[in-house]
Amino acid sequence: MKRKHIAIVLGMVLTLSAGITACGSNTTGTGTTSVQSVSQNTNVDETESAKESSYEESDTNDSSGKTQADYAGQTISGVVQETTENEITLQLDMNSDDGEMSDSTEVLTISVDEGAAVTRDLNGEPPAKPDGENSASQVQNGQAPQGGPPAKPDGENSGGQTQNGQAPQGEPPAKPEEEGQNDQAGQDLSISDISVGDTIEVMIDEDGTVTSIIISGGGANGADSSMPGGGSGGGPGGAPGSQAADISYSAVNSYTEDTEVSGETIKSTGTDEEAVLTGEGASVKLSDMTITRDSDDSSGGDNASFYGVGAAVLTTDGTSTVKDSTITTDAKGGAGVFSYGENSTVYVAGTTINTTQDTSGGIHAAGGGTLYAYDLDVTTNGESSAAIRSDRGGGTMVVDGGSYTSNGAGSPVIYSTADISVNNAELTANGSEAICIEGKNSIHLFNSNLTGNMPENEQNDCTWNVILYQSMSGDSVEGNSTFEMQGGTLTAKNGGMFYTTNTESTFILNDVDIQYADENDFFLKCTGNSNARGWGSSGANGADCSFTAIDQEMEGNVLWDSISELDFYMTGSSTLTGAILKDESNAGNGGDGYANLSIGENASWVVTEDSTLTSLNCAGTIQDTEGKTVTIKGSDGTVYVDGESSITITVNHYAASENTEGSAETTEWSDYAVTLPE
Repeated sequence: MKRKHIAIVLGMVLTLSAGITACGSNTTGTGTTSVQSVSQNTNVDETESAKESSYEESDTNDSSGKTQADYAGQTISGVVQETTENEITLQLDMNSDDGEMSDSTEVLTISVDEGAAVTRDLNGEPPAKPDGENSASQVQNGQAPQGGPPAKPDGENSGGQTQNGQAPQGEPPAKPEEEGQNDQAGQDLSISDISVGDTIEVMIDEDGTVTSIIISGGGANGADSSMPGGGSGGGPGGAPGSQAADISYSAVNSYTEDTEVSGETIKSTGTDEEAVLTGEGASVKLSDMTITRDSDDSSGGDNASFYGVGAAVLTTDGTSTVKDSTITTDAKGGAGVFSYGENSTVYVAGTTINTTQDTSGGIHAAGGGTLYAYDLDVTTNGESSAAIRSDRGGGTMVVDGGSYTSNGAGSPVIYSTADISVNNAELTANGSEAICIEGKNSIHLFNSNLTGNMPENEQNDCTWNVILYQSMSGDSVEGNSTFEMQGGTLTAKNGGMFYTTNTESTFILNDVDIQYADENDFFLKCTGNSNARGWGSSGANGADCSFTAIDQEMEGNVLWDSISELDFYMTGSSTLTGAILKDESNAGNGGDGYANLSIGENASWVVTEDSTLTSLNCAGTIQDTEGKTVTIKGSDGTVYVDGESSITITVNHYAASENTEGSAETTEWSDYAVTLPE
């Protein structure tokens, strides 16, 4: 299959300038911390030559039926969904009147001639800081940090306080390669400098020709309609083309040196305020705590999702351990426990977490943070509030035991832009799909019970329980998504079971007890999509999927199309009851994709209707629901098996032997488990 992939390599430079005002000691007190993150689009790698195209009214139109010519004499703006050599697909009318992502988003493909001027404007304002912050992230004597980004603390003085208004000493982390993007402001660029996720303004003259394009920034702020549920805009490492943004933290209790606290109550009521903030390499141990976060005017959005602004317990640099505590939030962006940054590690054990409002995950990692959870009781109720949640920059999350429930719309119980592993847990999404994995990220489940209940949505072309996909919003690094489940139960209360589109993906199922919805639309759908959110270019957004079943009972149809690649392996005593159907409804003009099936010696396929495959290798059993042999014939008319059943399987290639080359290998919980420190 030939599909164009746009690889987004994302970099982030994180520096931390602390201005902590001690309150009674050198380690705790109300304080403000400023973080500057720099996100750059460092590489755009096209693995295939961009398709040739020319502007015609018939093929440069948007999802409402309008064409490029309909916007003659206007300036339009939107977020880039896809680029080719001389075309840009962008999402128009991104925000509704209240600032949230509109459900009626229009997608327009425009043609750009060589004469069009392309420039970058980096003079826009950064995201607003939380209310009550000092202007320009001032240090304690009121002076703004001089020069470039403030240095990240490294071996600061005791207590982490600045001295005489000077920032702590230490070298900042290395910046991403090719960091000259800021030097491009106002310079003449070309269409090749425009990346997926960029926000652009397009000037169209009276003749319907694009005359100029201004790249003004990356991604939308707030919830991102390109996501099926659980996340916000942007992606790991920062949205392509995004500007430097000063992110300020203001906490009730800020800890900057090693501390142990037990049996206290900490209450946060400020706007976009944290109750507890650990930074500057401190090791903080909290036990038997009551921590609350209650605010009517907090903003939530990207700053909360990507950086942890407004979380109840936030760690940005250091190690935090929370045991036997209660954490409750009722504020937008009020995550329970948040680990942000590559220097952040959090342990949470025996703790109850409840969140109420939107963008408020239960446990959350982003920016490369690490979080370990043990026997938690987590409930979330808002939209985009996965119980186990990750976001821009990803990280590592390891969950051992406990109960995790999300009740809000667009809130899977696990939303992954990270590497997440879970053992022996109860996982329930009452208003969303169970699992969402985007891009080069993974979820590994062991002996856990997983349930999803996704409602119908007119923006979707199907309904699913587990999705592995790639939106084109820049929300995650492009690559292989992995879902592994061993043991336990998997329940869908609505729609089909597994869906993968516009990405490379790997599924591994090993002896999972699967319960299906009353209308089981499909067992696996590996196809392109016509999703209204714009997941890739229609007709070129198929999936490359490897599906390995080990001692696994499966029911339902497997759907594939010619712009996708599917390798399906049935090993051990696996059984599939259903058909394998070629569905070209989202394949556009088609492609050279395939569907290959391998059936092991002790595996069986119970075929329910005529099926179509590219290649079939079978060392096991194929029969219909009455136990009759099924006819297997070649697309050229060759009869490989003359069956008794009226059902026929049509293939291009057939062999009476299995072919497990390329099947996925399982992992073990011990590969991820980490012992809770004393």
